[in-house]
Parts: sequence; structure tokens; C-alpha cells
Amino acid sequence: MKLSTKKITLGLATAAAMIALQTQAADIELTLGHVDPQEWTTSKKGAASKVFKDLVEAESGGRIAVNVYPAGQLGGETDLLQSAQEGTLSMAMVSGAYSKLCAEASVLEIPYLFPSAPIAWEVLDGEFGKALGEHCLQKTGLRTLAYAETGFRNFTNSKRPINEPKDLEGLKIRVMTTPLYVEMVKALGGEPTPIAWPEVPSALATGVVDGQENPVSVIYGNKFYEMQKYISLDGHVYGTDFILMNDELLQSLSPQDQAIIKRAAKVAGLVGRAIQQINSAEGLAKLAENGMEITVPDAEQMAKFQSTAQPAVIEWLKGEIDPSWINKAQDAVKTASAD
Repeated sequence: MKLSTKKITLGLATAAAMIALQTQAADIELTLGHVDPQEWTTSKKGAASKVFKDLVEAESGGRIAVNVYPAGQLGGETDLLQSAQEGTLSMAMVSGAYSKLCAEASVLEIPYLFPSAPIAWEVLDGEFGKALGEHCLQKTGLRTLAYAETGFRNFTNSKRPINEPKDLEGLKIRVMTTPLYVEMVKALGGEPTPIAWPEVPSALATGVVDGQENPVSVIYGNKFYEMQKYISLDGHVYGTDFILMNDELLQSLSPQDQAIIKRAAKVAGLVGRAIQQINSAEGLAKLAENGMEITVPDAEQMAKFQSTAQPAVIEWLKGEIDPSWINKAQDAVKTASAD
């Protein structure tokens, strides 16, 4: 059966009218920025932001629109945080940069604090995570809606396998320009070398540094296997993603809309964790396929890493924040580990 031109035109007009109606119905527009790619199958922030957008827009019946700006379109994490504080950006999804605004968040980066991802999730989703979020809210004006993850960070290098701290001695390890990481690598016997992220591939390729440290997904995604022969799954730091929102904006919304946003953020955090776990597992297999030699320190060796790195970092951290936060974090991990 052939449709008449009149019927086709009418159908198109109806569809256009429905789209226009949906657009007009969005009387609240939220903006969310992050620095990762938006491809949800390979990007934890991309996946989390997509789920957040879809849930909020669906549950609000289109009254709330969420515009996502990925891949650093609005600047780096520091820029995103500043914009969110100023209210020119509704939300930001960031990781380590948040500790620059709320120093207490850096307790999550105490080396070898979390023995596993499930323990980290329990701590972050429990009373400690709530207390940290409320504390940082008072300092920054940004509410932590949920915690996602960037994954455990591991050492790679071009010289030799790393099974315990003594294997790091003399190795030049690229670290972020963050004192905590400098103190950690120094305590482990390595030579910490702060280098900006865009310069890392060149530094590895030319031998300016012998190695670096990052989550498996980052190591694979940036093809570090082409310049690094060895990876040690020591998981020295568990990287956290913070899903943050300008609290003044959040409080200006109705209780119903606030509930929609908070629920969506919780789900988004869980999805971000899941995608990161999948990418880490798949990435490890791909690193092996590409010739990297993988070492997994045993319990005794991990204890050596912890006892060597933690004291120096904790001592440094005590000069930066109220030491009670260190005790709270360690107690929360002990409690979660005993369950």
C-alpha cells in the first residue's frame, strides 16, 4: 500500500511537533562536564554520564534536560571544578583534582589503603563516604552525589619485573605533579619524576623515565605496552571518581527533582564502576597479548609494599589535613574488611 504525499507530510509534521513539544517541556537544563571520551563501552565517565542523562530525562518526563560535555570540552578537571563552584556548570565528574579543593579527599589515595574494589565501594557508600562528602561540601559548595572509580593504579617499567619494593630501587618513575605520589615512590626506593600527562608517551619512548603508574585501562588505552615491558599489579592507589553538583542549584530544585537527580547519580556511579572493572579485566588480557610480562605480588610482598610506602605518605599527609581523617579512613577499611 502506498502512502499519499499528504499523509507523509502530516506524519512528518506530527513528529516535528512532538519533538518541539518535548524540547519546550525541558524547563530545567543541567550541564555536566568530564575529561574522558564519551564512548560508553570504553569510558567509565562516558558510561556514567550517559546513564545519568538518560535516567534523569526519562524519570522527569523530559522536564529536566542534561547536556553532557565530555573529553575536556570545557577544560581540565580543575577548570570543571571551578566552573561548578561558580555555577556556570551544574555538575562535574572528576577524580584526583578534587583533593586540591578538599584536601581531606586525598585520604582515599593513601597507598595500599584498600585491599580490593568491593572494600573500597563499601567504605565509600557507607558512613565514611557520607561524612567525607558532607565535609567537602562545606569547603567547596559541591555536593558529592555518588562515587565512581578510575581503578587501581599499577607500576609499569621497561627494565625488570617489580615484585616487591626493592625492585623499584633506582627506577625513574613518572608520577603526577602531586606531592603524595612523589612521597610514595620515594619511600618505595624509586626516583619519582613529575611529568605533565601530555608529555608521558614521549618520556617513556625516549627513556627520560623508566616507568610510570596508572590503571590497567589507561595503560592499554595509551598503548604503553609499546614502550613498557613489565607491569606489576600492586594496586598501590585506588582511584575515585566524584560525581559532584553545585549544591545551591540542587537545593533550588523541588524535592521530587532532587530525588530524581540523586537516584540517577547513584546508578551512574555503579555503572561507571562496572565499566571500569570490565575494561580493566579485558585490558589485562590485551596487555598480555601485546607482550607485557605481568607480575602479581603475593600477600607477603604486598605487606612489604604497604609497610614501606604508607608511613612516609601518612606522615606527609598529617601536615596537610586533620589526622583524624586518616584514622577514620583506616578504621572504615578495617570494619569493611571484617564483614
